[in-house]
Parts: sequence; structure tokens; C-alpha cells
Amino acid sequence: STVLPDEREFQCAAKMNNLETMEKLLKKNVNINAVDTLKRTAFHFAVARSHISVVDFLLHHKARLDMVDQHGLTVIHLAAWTGNLDIMRKLVKAGADQKAKNEEGMNVLHFAAQNNSVKIVDYFLQDLHLNDLNKPDGKGKKPFLLASEKGHVDMINNLITLKLFTSEKDKEGNTALHLAAKNGHSKVVEILLEQWEEINDLNQNGETPFYLSVEGGHEKCAELLLEAGSDINILTQNNSSALQIAIQNRHLSLVTFLIDKNIDLVPKPEQKNSPLHLAVINNDLPVVKSLLDANHDINSLNHRQETPLHLAADLGNVELVEVLLKAGCDLKTVDKHGKTALAVASRSNHALIVDMIIKAERYYATNQEHLAHSDDRSDFGLSFKQDHSTQTKQIRSSLWNLAYNQLKPQEWKKLALFWKFTDEQIKAIEEQWTGKKSYKEHGNRMLLIWLHGILLAHQNPVKHIYENLVEAGFQPLAGKL
Repeated sequence: STVLPDEREFQCAAKMNNLETMEKLLKKNVNINAVDTLKRTAFHFAVARSHISVVDFLLHHKARLDMVDQHGLTVIHLAAWTGNLDIMRKLVKAGADQKAKNEEGMNVLHFAAQNNSVKIVDYFLQDLHLNDLNKPDGKGKKPFLLASEKGHVDMINNLITLKLFTSEKDKEGNTALHLAAKNGHSKVVEILLEQWEEINDLNQNGETPFYLSVEGGHEKCAELLLEAGSDINILTQNNSSALQIAIQNRHLSLVTFLIDKNIDLVPKPEQKNSPLHLAVINNDLPVVKSLLDANHDINSLNHRQETPLHLAADLGNVELVEVLLKAGCDLKTVDKHGKTALAVASRSNHALIVDMIIKAERYYATNQEHLAHSDDRSDFGLSFKQDHSTQTKQIRSSLWNLAYNQLKPQEWKKLALFWKFTDEQIKAIEEQWTGKKSYKEHGNRMLLIWLHGILLAHQNPVKHIYENLVEAGFQPLAGKL
């Protein structure tokens, strides 16, 4: 039904607290109970904006108190929401239905609790003694749960004084403590903990209040709940741990907090990935470093038998691969398809990663003893990334010239075998194919990998390349260097 111009003007006047216009329109016989497109009346607007004189005017002219808008709200709900006790008293005195519920099964007590209207709650419970308003709403939440969810400290204390504290659950299995923790209301969590029994209560998803506080990124709540004895390692229904959710949400300070509190870093059999795998999937370098600093198993296998390096190689993330390689991860492990991380990188066309892994393989093969007694100082300056330094610019340009202008197809491989490159390494370099001239780029990459090893061993590359070319049967090329 359409709203007539006079009706619209009447509602607008109620909104703007303009009694003069309302009286003028009433003389023209405007429908005092007319509704707008959302089924709201002038009365709804007057109460929502706490215009007392307009409320008096409408009551005097016998406006209806039981009109519901499209959400099932009557004026009494709105008065509870605004917390205006004067208006509420007038409505009750005029006979408004004190037990009216909206579409979601919420009555005045629910609205008052949700909006911290302490005086309204006292009026209904202490003056009118309407204790049976303390019922669950359509979602199974009693007023105490709604106040906890919104973090209203005054309301919580008030309801506790009125003996309306409850540890009952709503339809999703959440208690007041779950709801306060989930929404980061640390003051309410503190009050609830004073009289809480079942701190590890699970909701229907198998989540504890502690888990929800971590998921929401609420450190203060997480701390309070842990101090009060929450179990840090309980898994949810879908096998997620607090650490897993903190990693997925990229919450570094919470990850650090959980590690400091000795959360389990070893995944349970039913979990598909370790925390380190998840951090790699998330491309989250700071979290990866935190986990490695906390001695997380760097070679942990996920449900597909992949190491964190397999995942980082597949993603092509140079920084992640660098951190894992420098930390001395295992390079030989094969996933359930029988592929090493090197094979995964070359299949995914990540040439930079391929070269980094080969450098690491060659470095650790010659430094096995070094690895056994590795300390941080010996790794100073160790890197497997591409070398762009000015110190090596000249030798790199000589090697480029050798690869692009001197070596014939297949010759780089002869040199690679002389330098003990493995068949798998040669195959991985070759996999990047850009056309018939690819061998030049392959040779250049192989020479730079060789250079990396020579420099790490603090040897003279110019002297070595000359002698090695002669030994490998490339006498004429040695002369051209």
C-alpha cells in the first residue's frame, strides 16, 4: 500500500519533534497509525528518537501501541533499546504488551540487556516483577548471554546482582564466556571467570572460549582464559588448533604468545598440515621464522608427504625458500608422487628456486661436517639467492660470455658433470625451455651455481675456471678467457 503525502509528512514531523505540524495534519484527519514502507508508524519514530512531547501527544490521541514494523518491533522494544525509562513507564501505563516479542523472539529484557539499558531491566524485574521475561530468544540466548556478547560490564554486574547469571548455552552451544571471548570483551571475561566452572566447555563446533578468543585475535582475553586454566591444545571439530587459526589469520603476536606458552608444535595425526606448513601456505615469513626459532620440526611431513620446502618451492617464494635452506632443511625427501622439492620447483617453472636448491645441495654436500656443528656465526653471509653484488660483476660477465658466446650445445653439461652436478640437477636446469637457444641460459645458470660454491669456499674463481676448463678438455676456451 502506498503512503499518502499527509501520512509521510505526519511521520516526518514525529521524527523531527514537530508538534505543530502534527496537530495541523490531525485536524485534516490524517491516519495517526499510518505505516511507511518498512511498516513503521509515527509512534515508532517518536520513541526511537526519545521525543517525549510527541509520545505524550500520540498517547493522548490514542495511537496504537501494538503496531509491529517489518522486523516485528513494537514501540516498547524501541523504548527498551534507547533506555528511556520515562517513555517506557508511559507506554506500560498506557497498556503496551510487556511480553511482546519481535521476529527473533526478543522481548524488552533482551533489548535492554543488549543495549546496556540498566534502568529498564531494573524497572521490569524489580518494580514489575516480570521475571518470566528472562527467557532464551529465538537463537537460544538469554539476556545474560546478549549482554556478554556485547561486552556490557554494567549490565553483566546488574544481572549477576539480580541472580540472572547463567552458564547455559545458546543454540550454537555458546555460553556467555564463549560470546565474550569471541568478541574480545576482556572486562566481561574477567567478571565471568570469577564464577565459571567449565572453562573448557565446547560449543557445537568443538571450540572452547580460549580458541574463540585466539580466532578473534583478542590477546588480553586469551591471556586471561589461559591463566584461568584453559587447555591450550584442544582441537576443534574440524581438527583446528589455536595455533593453526592464529597462523591462518596472520596474527604474529598471538603466534608468538602461543609459542611462549608452550603450545604443541607437533601436529596430531588427524591434522593435515603442521603449523610450519600452514605458515608457508600463507606466505608468512615472520611466522615461519618464529616457528623455526621455536624449534618446530623443519622437515615435518603433511598428509601428502610434503615438507615445508616442497610447498615453498611449489609457491615459488624466494624468501621462504631461502629461510628454509639456510636453516638446513632436508633436500632429499620425496612426496607421495616421488618428487623432491627440486623436482617440484622445476615442474612449476621456478628457475630461481631450482638454482637455489641446487646451490644448497652442493653447499651442504661439501659441508656435511659444517652442518653437524653449525652455529649462527658460521652462517653469517650465507645466501642461496641470485648474486647481484658489484664485487662479482666482472667474473659473472665473463661466465655469461662463456655460456652465451663460447660453449656449444651440450658442452655446458660436460662441464657440469666435471663439476659433479648430478643428473637430477642437470635435468632440473634443462626443464626451463624457451627455444633452441635455451642451452645458453642453461649453461649460464650452471656456471653461476658453480661460482656460488667457489665463493662460499673462499677460493679464486678466475684461477679455478681456467684450470678446470683445461682439465675438462676445453683448452681453446681457457685461452680466450
